Amino acid sequence: MKNIYHRLVLLGALAAFSACEKDLQYKSYGDLSSVVSTTEGAVAAVNAAYTGLAGGADWQGGWDAGTYGWRTQAMMTTDEGVCSWGGNWIPLRDLNYTPDFGWVTHNYERYTPYISRITITLDEMEKMQIDADLKKRYIGELKALRAHYAELLYFNYGPFTIITDPKIAANPNAPYVPRPTKDVVVAQIEKDYKDAAAVLPDKFTGKDYGRFSKAAALTGLMKLYMHEKRWNDALTTGQDITKMGYSLLPNYEDNFSTASKGGSSAEMILAVVCSSSGGDQYSNMWLAHALPSDYVDSTGIPLTAWGGYKMPWSSYDKFDKKDKRLKVLLESYPAGKTPDGKVIYKNARTSGALGAIPMKFAPDPSRANSQNSSIDFPIYRYADVLLMLAECINEVNGAPTQQAYDAINAVRARAGLSDLPVGLPKDQFLARIQDERLFELWGEGWRKDDLIRWNLFIQRAINDGSTTAQAYKVLLPLPRTVITQSNGVIKQNEGYN
Repeated sequence: MKNIYHRLVLLGALAAFSACEKDLQYKSYGDLSSVVSTTEGAVAAVNAAYTGLAGGADWQGGWDAGTYGWRTQAMMTTDEGVCSWGGNWIPLRDLNYTPDFGWVTHNYERYTPYISRITITLDEMEKMQIDADLKKRYIGELKALRAHYAELLYFNYGPFTIITDPKIAANPNAPYVPRPTKDVVVAQIEKDYKDAAAVLPDKFTGKDYGRFSKAAALTGLMKLYMHEKRWNDALTTGQDITKMGYSLLPNYEDNFSTASKGGSSAEMILAVVCSSSGGDQYSNMWLAHALPSDYVDSTGIPLTAWGGYKMPWSSYDKFDKKDKRLKVLLESYPAGKTPDGKVIYKNARTSGALGAIPMKFAPDPSRANSQNSSIDFPIYRYADVLLMLAECINEVNGAPTQQAYDAINAVRARAGLSDLPVGLPKDQFLARIQDERLFELWGEGWRKDDLIRWNLFIQRAINDGSTTAQAYKVLLPLPRTVITQSNGVIKQNEGYN
């Protein structure tokens, strides 16, 4: 999607998504109907809704690489990651959080306003006198975004009120209501994804790359079904996605380089479009967070390196040493050159690092900025769909079928690995999927939901020595302000009172 995250027009930048939910510092921007009721206003309002994919005003939030990033928190609370900076990274990894730990409560306050504003914008969009097909598409994108943000909140915080009445969304004095049951929340997310999929094109490319397509809406829906263990629904949805023209790229690392920009990738279903010059929120800073300070790119590309993120050696050692995906997960890394030009490699393990170097993303060959890269951040990839498909087939049938083997083996084949042995029972096949999702998708933001689905999230922390990882920590606490401002109408998640 051409410059969608950093070239917003005035309405998108100023108005639509700065106001908070009614109980959280509400600010009115007056009547925008005269501006919004134009094609330009519609574009701006929809574009503004997309800023949540990059965390809005947050520094490297959303699906980016910073503290509040979904991918970062999923990595640092699972077997994917550990951070060498200490401080709040330690209680994050130990699942030692409270309603006053802003790192884990922040996203609730960030994304509930997005949902309310989208609801208001949907109402405004219905009244616009613009091209009917364009209106239908924009409404589909907005519903997909509302479903996506709501899904992330539901996965992390449990059931919450998804405001779908624009009058309530716009009213700062609307009464507080108790949290709904999970069935109510799931039904609304499901409806929004289905409504979006019914009107959106299968995929977007070119200037529209980075927008929610039908495939992206269905991938979000499939993740919802997997979370709810509605295996038959997940299977049907996954099979629908396989008919939409997506495929694996021949080289794994091309998913994380400029080779996937602009919608040219047959594997990328949805990504945050990044720029090296669009500001910190809309650039890729993964390498700055992950590379050790003495990392020296062998081709001479200058790179900022803060040396924080690592993959624990216990997880790194699960990889087959022939796995091609280790090209972007390093035990040894370039640290300079000899006088005659030979690259000098340093071993992270023997030098005392907490884990392997999770490079993941290629350096930006433009060399435009040593810190901010234009490499896009993936949200949904086709490899993820194939592995989910293999898992739900295994669940539906009580054992893997040939289709399940074909799905996981396609991912393994690209990594240079042999097919899984045939005849695996259900539990052993699931164990192979659990590892394969680590090997394929680490650092992409889905490991936390995976481990929760498999009832392994808490056990991981206990295995790593946490004394604060209790069963209720599968959900994050709501911010204390939400509970106090509602005078207890909104109840805190169990265990955090």
